[in-house]
Amino acid sequence: MGDRYEIEGEEIVEREVKPFGSGGAHLTAPKDWIGADVKVVRVSPPNDGDD
Repeated sequence: MGDRYEIEGEEIVEREVKPFGSGGAHLTAPKDWIGADVKVVRVSPPNDGDD
């Protein structure tokens, strides 16, 4: 089991991180979050990319 964190916030979305370019990754957030401060927490180990 991983570490436990308590974060106060407004809303939560669950998304999959997608590969981007040659070594990066990204995820999308709702359009109405533009300009907001956000935090990203990894909740599972990354896969090895052999899908």
